[in-house]
Amino acid sequence: MAGTFGDPEIVEIKTDILLVGGGMAACGAAFEAKRWAGDDVKITLVDKAAMDRSGAVAMGLSAINTYLGDRKPEDYARMVSADLMGITRDDLAFDVGRHVDDSVHLFEEWGLPIWKDKSTEGVPLKDGGKPVRSGKWQIMINGEGYKTIVSEAAKKSLGIENIMERVFIVKYILDANEDNRVAGAVGFSVREHKLYVFKANAILNVAGGCVNIFRPRSLGEGNGRTWYPVWNAGSTYAMAAEVGAELTMMENRFVPARFKDGYGPVGAWFLLFKSQATNGYGENYIVKNADMLADFAPYDKAAVVPTCLRNHAMLKEMKDGRGPIYMDTPTAMAKLAETMTPQEIKHLEAEAWEDFLDMCIGQAGVWAGMNVRPEESKSELMPTEPYLLGSHSGCCGIWVSGPEDFAPAEWQWGYNRMTTVKGLFTAGDGVGASGHKFSSGSHAEGRIAGKAMIKFVRDNKSYEPTFAKTVEEVAEEIYLPVRNYFEHKDKTTAEDVNPFYITPKMFQMRLQKYMDEYVAGVATYYQTNGEMLKIGLQHLTWLQEDSKNLRAKDLHELMRAWENYHRMWAAEAHLRHIMFREETRYPGFYYRTDYPDLDDANWKVFVNSRFDPKSGEWELKKVPHIDIIEKHYEGQAH
Repeated sequence: MAGTFGDPEIVEIKTDILLVGGGMAACGAAFEAKRWAGDDVKITLVDKAAMDRSGAVAMGLSAINTYLGDRKPEDYARMVSADLMGITRDDLAFDVGRHVDDSVHLFEEWGLPIWKDKSTEGVPLKDGGKPVRSGKWQIMINGEGYKTIVSEAAKKSLGIENIMERVFIVKYILDANEDNRVAGAVGFSVREHKLYVFKANAILNVAGGCVNIFRPRSLGEGNGRTWYPVWNAGSTYAMAAEVGAELTMMENRFVPARFKDGYGPVGAWFLLFKSQATNGYGENYIVKNADMLADFAPYDKAAVVPTCLRNHAMLKEMKDGRGPIYMDTPTAMAKLAETMTPQEIKHLEAEAWEDFLDMCIGQAGVWAGMNVRPEESKSELMPTEPYLLGSHSGCCGIWVSGPEDFAPAEWQWGYNRMTTVKGLFTAGDGVGASGHKFSSGSHAEGRIAGKAMIKFVRDNKSYEPTFAKTVEEVAEEIYLPVRNYFEHKDKTTAEDVNPFYITPKMFQMRLQKYMDEYVAGVATYYQTNGEMLKIGLQHLTWLQEDSKNLRAKDLHELMRAWENYHRMWAAEAHLRHIMFREETRYPGFYYRTDYPDLDDANWKVFVNSRFDPKSGEWELKKVPHIDIIEKHYEGQAH
């Protein structure tokens, strides 16, 4: 390696199971895999951050959004399908639904405070305690320490000696002798000059969703403020795609409506405080636009209007000049106060603030800085820039094998949550066509994958990983941005302006501009068409070429360079899928203006894609949708 960095120290580690990531799914997998592993299976976890505050639950949460209680897994799967406009994998959602409560019971056992109905205060959920529900599937918690509690259990299970933090995995490596088989992973420390090479029998790819491929609404002094965790760089999708794993529903994205500028979540206000969202003239825009939403039947028959359609109604009001959109917090608080004592009202106001202090302290800061008291002032809502994810109200991700007892034969190839690349598993944001898992469901899905990986490793005991590339070749690839910097930095007087390299920051700005303007970002009110997508793809092709000129002057910038490389891959998959699906399946999330309608006759199908690592070509195809729940539970009430 050129320059003052010197050559990185190369550390080679052999393990049976490698867990890549430190979020809820990784913690679930660590806990469950260890339960089944015994002493003959070595499990190693590698996290770019530190597990205590890693992943989407890093700041904490004020609710667990998936807890079934006395509800049925088949009804949960129906809800997931209805909210995501009818195209989800029933087998995967049902599988999460039947296991998720067990994870929540564990959280409580480990010390997570869960709100209880007064009649069962002090009684654990598993012993009949009744949670305080903020919605049909949600329960309230005191969750500032949620992630630290869950990660502590994972760390105790695995043992600190088997956990590596501050190491960023950037590439999976295929096997030299066995076709379509993952053999290991390579990454680098973001703290010291070390390159880590892992050889493994099985890998769990759980590095989160994708944030910051679209230009965010928060610019200038608010730059970097996003709704989903800013460090989720699409690594899960990019690294899987690069080794040939089949992706699914990558056209789907989530555009949450959140408190403006602070990105604070709105769920508790809608569900717990019973607040209404209105246009600037005080009208409930969902009720007002009911006829428009009926165009997307049968999804208007869902118990709750699907998330994208709620956005659809909001965007109509904004485009027609009836903004801003408000959360009418004063009316909600006043209505609750009608049946409350002054002490109860004070407690409720405290809960309203704690909702953000538990999970989005930036929103509390925005309110405080703008003299907003939610009991006195309405607050603006705004749809955010788009995010790619598979665990929240989105379903993009990787095509995986389903549960042995429930998945159709064509969706089941032996090991639950294994991708189409042998030995490569995923969970949480990584699993496509299955949303609404949230924190508890991601943990449960990690456990499902962890158990399946133990079986896989035992079934493939004799496997010896052999890399298709040499360690030296991979090291050169990973440290190329370092070489670019030290080779060319003295050719200009300003090191950030150089014809021979591009900084990660400038690279990201270009990516965000292209996606925002051509791939249905906020600049076009989430609208695009075939011609715009063609231009966007041309720009991304040039950006792919320029990625070889990324520079890194230090380890932090090397991390940023690789994060943005991963974002570029995720962005291209997203664009290609939107281009392929010729309909508007998710109005309110994005619009194909050249195909403005929902087309069930031709497009009630999964869209799957695969990048061929040998040819370098993308292939996209339709995969038939199967309504498993109605087949198994025909005639049962929803």
